[in-house]
Amino acid sequence: LSRWCIFKPKLSESAILQLEDPDCEEGSNPPCESIFSLNAEKILNQAKLFVEQRRFPFAVENQNTNEELAIGYVLIGNGLYDEAIKHFSLLLQGDPELVSAIYGRGIAYGKKSLQDIKNADLALYELSRVIALEPSRPEVYEQRAEILSPLGRISEALSDLTKAIQLQPSARLYRHRGTLLFISEDYMAAMEDFQQSLELKKNQPIAMLYKGLTFFHRGLLKEAIEVFKEALKLKSDFIDAYKSLGQAYRELGDFENAMESFQKALLLDQNHIQSLQLRGMMLYHHGSLQEAIGNFKRCLQLEPYNEVCQYMKGLSHVAMGQFYEGIKAQTKVMLNDPLLGQKASSEYLKVKYLREYSRYLHSHLDVPVVEYNVDQDLPGNFKNHWAKNLPFLIEDYEEQPGLQPHIKDVLPQNFDSYSAEVQKLICTADRLGALMQYDTLGFLPNLRVHRAMGLATIEVMQAMQRTWSNSKVRVNGKTRQLQWRDMFDIAVKWRRIADPDQPVLWLEQMPARSLSRGFNNHINLIRGQIINIRYLEYFSSILSFVKERILVYHGAYNQRALQEVKQALENVNKVEDLLPIMKFNSKTRDGFTVNSKVPSLKDPGKEYDGFTITITGDRVGNMLFSVETQTTDERTQQYQSEIEALYKDLTAKGKTLMLSTELGDADTVCNLILSLVYYFCNLMPLSRGSSVVAYSVVMGALMASGKEVLGRIPSGKLFDFEAMTTASPDRFSKTVKSWINLKSLPSWYQNLPSVSETFQLTRTMIEVLNTDSSSHCPKKS
Repeated sequence: LSRWCIFKPKLSESAILQLEDPDCEEGSNPPCESIFSLNAEKILNQAKLFVEQRRFPFAVENQNTNEELAIGYVLIGNGLYDEAIKHFSLLLQGDPELVSAIYGRGIAYGKKSLQDIKNADLALYELSRVIALEPSRPEVYEQRAEILSPLGRISEALSDLTKAIQLQPSARLYRHRGTLLFISEDYMAAMEDFQQSLELKKNQPIAMLYKGLTFFHRGLLKEAIEVFKEALKLKSDFIDAYKSLGQAYRELGDFENAMESFQKALLLDQNHIQSLQLRGMMLYHHGSLQEAIGNFKRCLQLEPYNEVCQYMKGLSHVAMGQFYEGIKAQTKVMLNDPLLGQKASSEYLKVKYLREYSRYLHSHLDVPVVEYNVDQDLPGNFKNHWAKNLPFLIEDYEEQPGLQPHIKDVLPQNFDSYSAEVQKLICTADRLGALMQYDTLGFLPNLRVHRAMGLATIEVMQAMQRTWSNSKVRVNGKTRQLQWRDMFDIAVKWRRIADPDQPVLWLEQMPARSLSRGFNNHINLIRGQIINIRYLEYFSSILSFVKERILVYHGAYNQRALQEVKQALENVNKVEDLLPIMKFNSKTRDGFTVNSKVPSLKDPGKEYDGFTITITGDRVGNMLFSVETQTTDERTQQYQSEIEALYKDLTAKGKTLMLSTELGDADTVCNLILSLVYYFCNLMPLSRGSSVVAYSVVMGALMASGKEVLGRIPSGKLFDFEAMTTASPDRFSKTVKSWINLKSLPSWYQNLPSVSETFQLTRTMIEVLNTDSSSHCPKKS
């Protein structure tokens, strides 16, 4: 604080008179100034008012002493903490146990702790002295909690607030404790506190917002949405509530309602950075890249160093083929090094990978896609680190070449510039891609991915038909028969180009060392209090499987407790109910893992490792329920041997089908396709995107066999998880056939232009994904 001189009034013998600055002389330049234009007379008048209105704590019987104490609190109220400390110290010289002076000095030190952490220790010392002298005053515990929480001493702060609530519950105290519980990620307890606060005082929009956020962070999005709406009833212009509502709808996968909520937030404040950032990110993941860029540009005008907006702007430009602008934005993020001891943002960790991959894409813009291979071209350690989202610390890494001036950016393509046949191809791709959209909470429709995977489906169909007609294909610069991986690579190629942010890489082509350790594909279903809503539909089937395995385990190793375990399992209806059963055996006390098995078709009776279910924890709200697949070399070879055998059989049956009209042949081909993909999904051979890649191959191969998929994936169902949680390929085939509503393929499909010839280059692939067809294609039903 600046140094202030106090004018000497002739009003009373007050300790404030001792607060003059010894370095400030009469007639100095600049002249001595009164505190914030508060001369001593005004201070004394305010102090008298404080005394009359009992606006300061721990008053005493002596009126003069009360006035002196009130002066200290007036100084605090005006931000003059140093002067307040001096003032209270003078009073304490006369009476070392004057509680109000100790308390006031503690508050003043607390206010100064924001500038210097040493003051926090002094504040805590003073407040602890007050508690020792006056242990039943709730405001002192609350004051101490306010000092403790910024120091990261949350459990101590919570203990103080709990004591304050025991002494005198209030809406404010419950809200304060709820906020700290929220920061500690104890969302259930936080929700209860916000609820208590709201019961004591209804009109609290902020408490209502936080109550909604406790649901949001637990994955209970529908409940969060209802509470955010309640907050808006309390305060109709509550920007943060509209922003949170938009975010909840976005996480739910409801694009229209999310857009409307973000729009309302921005109508209230067009410069609301978080709303611009979140809306831009949602537009990117919806496939509306040009609109997304507009949001990120506006965000950066308001906050030039916003890393998220800068990263997303760079990503959006690169995805659209605007590499110069994209790499410029990425470089700005790279230059924003974290400070010493500061945790690097996820954007900072990812940006080097994105920039290198962007440069690689740019140098291959005009190379035919069949002449190069991303998995072989990118260095092994680069792929390994990128797929695992590790910091970019790669020894002897040789950077990709910088942008070549002769390779121009991708230019906007008008739908009308394509021939009528290609226009029909694009519209068909849009319709087919939409059939792959999950009707499940948590999945936002991405129109760009729809088109990419629709084109992949048609290209798979065309490639399979050529193969079954004994034609060869061109792959990686060579002309040969189409192999099973080439079929999937068609879909991988389109999935990659739709979103360059996500590394869609074959795990088996990673460096041998990292593969020998295993690549874990890990999904948390419940972590602590957070529920992964995407997989809710599968909780019961996984639970049934776990219960079966527990009985088998106890039957083998714990016969004495088997009957007791059986009875206990009858009452298990949700995952949390398993926690007490874990205590029946010392080996499972801290948790257990259960492995699923996948039967072999090639070698009947043989089984492979499927996925691993892990359950750990000691109580509700502190448990982990997760599944993971581990891609090791041995496991990969086992699954690939199944896929190769099925593909060989599929090729032979496909060739027969091209010459036959027997209905049974088409059904055999369908079962082979679905069995092959069953093993692909259980293997999880890609770092990202295995599910949509697999489903587009299923649709394309079925179309090659003369069948069109018209059905949508049922609500709550996920294609890859269905394969992983189904006990055999036959049962999986039966389930998926009940979804897809197969009909004979219309003959006009055979007249569609060749996808691989129409979009031979990375450039032409990006062009077609950028093209707006909204006013040209028939509306999807």
